[in-house]
Amino acid sequence: MTNKFTRKNSARNEFVSGLKDGLPLQIGVIPFGIVFGIVGLEVGLSPLQTFLMSSILFGGASQIVFTQLHATATPFAVLVATVSAVNLRHLLYGMVMSEYLRHLPLKWRLILGYLLTDEAFAVSHQRYTQRPTSDFMHYHLLGSGVILWFCWQVSTAIGILSGPTIPESFQLGFAIPLTFIAVIIPSLTHFPAIFSAISAGLAALIFQFLPFNLWLIVAAFCGIMAGTLSSYVSKNYIKKIQERQ
Repeated sequence: MTNKFTRKNSARNEFVSGLKDGLPLQIGVIPFGIVFGIVGLEVGLSPLQTFLMSSILFGGASQIVFTQLHATATPFAVLVATVSAVNLRHLLYGMVMSEYLRHLPLKWRLILGYLLTDEAFAVSHQRYTQRPTSDFMHYHLLGSGVILWFCWQVSTAIGILSGPTIPESFQLGFAIPLTFIAVIIPSLTHFPAIFSAISAGLAALIFQFLPFNLWLIVAAFCGIMAGTLSSYVSKNYIKKIQERQ
């Protein structure tokens, strides 16, 4: 009985820790969700379609990109390719987190994969790498993912229901870059990440002239390639130094 209670308590502690760690980021997520609720209606989506996109796709950046491309009558193939490119980072997140989650049953991995957003990855990966490991670490990701999912659905609904009544002077659009800055800046602690971010940013500026917003695909590709290449070079450089010593 004591062992069962201890296990349940440990799981609850990890879950609550995930909720608390993810809570500060909701300051940017909530206005972001409201903006999406408003934008979805503005580009011609129905309230139900807008809400279902938040519930099913559950990806702020890809949802915004989708609505922007939908509004400009972008060819379907380009739209799908662009949204897929934007979501490529989730594949990388999954590869990184698999080190800590691969032992879990399939149902757990499916649930956590669905909840694995930029914000959830940022706070839970920090927990996994900076605090002692435990058999219940996955509950931390569950907590950080659930708090974001809940706030995203509620804020999208607020945008759908009350968006038209919100004055333009509120400038809620600031939430989109604010959220990404809050997620990206803490992760820029080593050269590959910094080089990847700079490369993607420069590519986005240079290729703005491309039609159908193809600069998004190019920038994402450049960022991924730059990060992969610089990571490979850095590891080999460090390895050579260690061998010489």
